[in-house]
Amino acid sequence: MQLRRWEPTVLPLLTALAVLAVWEIGVRVSGTKVFPSPAEVGRGLEELLRKGLLWRYTADSLLRVGSGYLLAILVGIPLGLALGWYPLAARAANPLIQMLRPISPLAWIPVAIVLFGVGNESAVFLIFLASFFPILVSTMTGVRGVPPMFRLAGANFGLSIAALLRRVVFPAALPHMIVGLRIALGIAWLVVVAAEMIAVDSGLGYLVIDSRNAGKRYDLVIAGMILIGLIGLGLDIGMRRLERLKSVRWGFLND
Repeated sequence: MQLRRWEPTVLPLLTALAVLAVWEIGVRVSGTKVFPSPAEVGRGLEELLRKGLLWRYTADSLLRVGSGYLLAILVGIPLGLALGWYPLAARAANPLIQMLRPISPLAWIPVAIVLFGVGNESAVFLIFLASFFPILVSTMTGVRGVPPMFRLAGANFGLSIAALLRRVVFPAALPHMIVGLRIALGIAWLVVVAAEMIAVDSGLGYLVIDSRNAGKRYDLVIAGMILIGLIGLGLDIGMRRLERLKSVRWGFLND
């Protein structure tokens, strides 16, 4: 069914207003003194903004995610292209990939602290691990899914392997890679919040745990959670729009 032009914007807003209403009613009916009301959370956000912490913590989290995510792209895509192109290398590396891939990035926290200490490097390392495997696997899958006629056509035109990968295989595999990039970005955002609760002293994850430990400021805890969710939503929307680009969508015609 075709959506009306206003529905993608208005319906989510109505849902958000309904959630806020239920939240406010629940706080008033229960008489809780611990869980904050929407107004209290709003005042907490205003306090963070006034103190200059809101933008600083948000920027710190985004910088860590961007660094680890970009590093995963720079390593994962070329390696995925190579393993997808050479089946023998993929068979040799696959057991190691499948062994490491299910390990939660959070399980690497002690290793990260031992290797890099408590600081940004540990968080970036964890985000890299979280992002790397979805990007690697999606790139390998995309390369394997390229129709053989594309490769043969490129070879008939005298393209070298490097040119064939760059001009034929990469564009054809891009839709699958974008899916992996989107999944990886979501996981990276989850991991940075957890890493900041343990390994650093800034960022939105740190805001949540510090507000809980220092005076039980649950208004700031909920404010931090809302910020994390909104930024995660924004990142997902950005990746969805990237999927709709014509230069990306054409590859789906081959599926």
